[in-house]
Amino acid sequence: MSTLIPHFKLMPIKSNKSSEPTAISQNRIAQGTVITGDIESKAGFRIDGEINGTLKTTDKVVIGKDGKIEGTLECQSADIEGVFSGNLLVSGLLSLKSSAHITGEVRTNKLSVEPGATFNASCSMDKSVKSIDSVTQGESA
Repeated sequence: MSTLIPHFKLMPIKSNKSSEPTAISQNRIAQGTVITGDIESKAGFRIDGEINGTLKTTDKVVIGKDGKIEGTLECQSADIEGVFSGNLLVSGLLSLKSSAHITGEVRTNKLSVEPGATFNASCSMDKSVKSIDSVTQGESA
């Protein structure tokens, strides 16, 4: 079981093939890995392990069947097959697969739910969803 120190930033990894344009790679949290703390990255994520804390990215997040996030997720788009519990903010498409289990508060622009998914959350859909920070500031005003 791997544990990382809270409040760290992951740096994007650039492609090492000279024939390809510079691109950001996808981060992967492997099954059996548990991260407690806050993660911020411009690259996407594939989660097959567990995150307890906040994950912010301007890219896509995929939570695999064995993946779990408990806390806050802010991303551009998300495909969820595993478990999510907490505050979920997706500025684009949130896609819940049949094995997904979602609880908490969800704010998204677009939502797709496959039959069989468990969705026990309050949900608001708004084209102007930008970030967790703007949502929080809007509620306190």
